[in-house]
Amino acid sequence: MNWGAWDKKLSADEMAHTIHMCLENGITTFDHADIYGGYTTEAEFGEGFKKSRLSREKIQLISKCGIEHVTGNRNNKIKHYNYSKEYIIWSVENSLKNLQTEYLDVLLLHRPSPLMVADEIAEAITKLQSEGKIVDFGLSNFTASQTDLIRQKIDVSYNQIQFSATHFTPMLDGSLDHMQVNGIRPMAWNPLGTVFREDSEKTRWMKQLLASLVQKYEVGADVLLLAWILKHPAKILPIAGTVNVGRIQQLMKATQLEMELEDWFAIWTESMGDKVP
Repeated sequence: MNWGAWDKKLSADEMAHTIHMCLENGITTFDHADIYGGYTTEAEFGEGFKKSRLSREKIQLISKCGIEHVTGNRNNKIKHYNYSKEYIIWSVENSLKNLQTEYLDVLLLHRPSPLMVADEIAEAITKLQSEGKIVDFGLSNFTASQTDLIRQKIDVSYNQIQFSATHFTPMLDGSLDHMQVNGIRPMAWNPLGTVFREDSEKTRWMKQLLASLVQKYEVGADVLLLAWILKHPAKILPIAGTVNVGRIQQLMKATQLEMELEDWFAIWTESMGDKVP
């Protein structure tokens, strides 16, 4: 989301370089959505990947569909969701063309719609899988009940949700429990939460705690926040948005850091602003 028009505006050469840097540091999966950059970033990444000269088998591509944005290159009058069979298939085929690939490793439905019909979604996914255009299927921002609505018709392997030390609701409302029970792998967007984005009493206390843990573990505060997520037994996959090579290298340290139990609870307690119930 951050690579194109909505943030860093990387050129194709810069994207190719960043893709190589990610692979050199053990990151091989790239998270897309058709709407990113106002429906432009997938095509720009496709050009970057072409310039990288890497084989398709070395990376995994995730993309999402279903949100219809109001933007110059779409004739939409209002932002809405579309999960008709025809639209899902068209969106995937358009993403494949833009990404210059023959298949997506994972397709996610971007956000739930009150009007989605599980049978129609299942028909579209079954067709795309049978044609080899998508390998795996999942959801994004779906509640447990919305997930079950889709699961009654087709298997769901992933759910990409907002989750972080400062947005821990899925840990308490049954969302992560539901995923563990049903074999659904969570992905976490905005995994660093609001710690570095907001200046509030809560984030200031959190930064003070993290500063002490930085000294203890000898890693950055952002690494600690990812390690906090990775300790959860649901085996959550955090999605990092940075294109800074140095930060990419540092963030991978989270996969090797075993946070002590009381430190994990200290971060949660600080975020709640109260002691553990």
